[in-house]
Amino acid sequence: MSDISMFIDQVMRYTYLQQALVAAILVGIICGVIGCFIILRGMALMGDAISHAVLPGVVIAYMIGASFFVGATITGVLTALAIGYVSQNSRIKDDSAIGIMFTAAFALGIVLITGLRGTGVDLWHILFGNVLAVSRSDLFVTVGIGAFVLLMIVIFYRPLLLSTFDPIMAKATGVPVHLIHYLLMLLLSLVTVASLKTVGIVLVVAMLITPGATAYLLTDRLPVMLMLSAMFGVVSAVVGMYYSVIYDVASGASIVLVASTLFGLAFFFSPKQGIVTKRLRSRKVQKAS
Repeated sequence: MSDISMFIDQVMRYTYLQQALVAAILVGIICGVIGCFIILRGMALMGDAISHAVLPGVVIAYMIGASFFVGATITGVLTALAIGYVSQNSRIKDDSAIGIMFTAAFALGIVLITGLRGTGVDLWHILFGNVLAVSRSDLFVTVGIGAFVLLMIVIFYRPLLLSTFDPIMAKATGVPVHLIHYLLMLLLSLVTVASLKTVGIVLVVAMLITPGATAYLLTDRLPVMLMLSAMFGVVSAVVGMYYSVIYDVASGASIVLVASTLFGLAFFFSPKQGIVTKRLRSRKVQKAS
């Protein structure tokens, strides 16, 4: 039996693998879609900040017996608001405010985790993810978050489009640019929360940025970029799960490595932007002249 047949057989046989695969595919889709707007707005560092800032919320939620999804969402949104408040009310620029706030929040989370060492509680899987441990309730939350995020993207697509490419024109035409910005921060926080069990806090930024960056090298049209990015997210999830199951390696890291490989292929071989493609094209031009 080939490795692919073995993987399919195990997925068909075990419910936990089916749940893990569905969760990974959903995370690939929503990370890919949100990641496109993050890249086009030059907010990759903000995505990194939100993904790391949810850690103390996860730990505090566990300590008080609440859902860590709620804790992560609250701390993610509060961090985004704090970053905006600091940058707007001081001489500190956005990138510096992001660096200050997310490192402080992440450090707080690490301190809280180490404070729980004597309790036998292991929250380190939140840092690195374990999609094979996704429960049915986790899957329902991921489905709910994914549906909400995609619905918001559809409803606010035009304001997001205008404020992304021309915020001055968007403001002049009555688009609430600041409100749209904070809506995007909320969606980013929710996507991060949905990705916790799959790829973990440390690697979620890769899934937010890499599929979108890969799509960005292949097209100049946003609708096509959104579809390609979601597709790359799904391919990364499925292939990463395959390697994780067959070779017994970390699931989150496998998914991210597949996404990074796809980016490398696009970087070197994309029809318009690829390094190798450009060199071959320039050589043809030189020979023709």
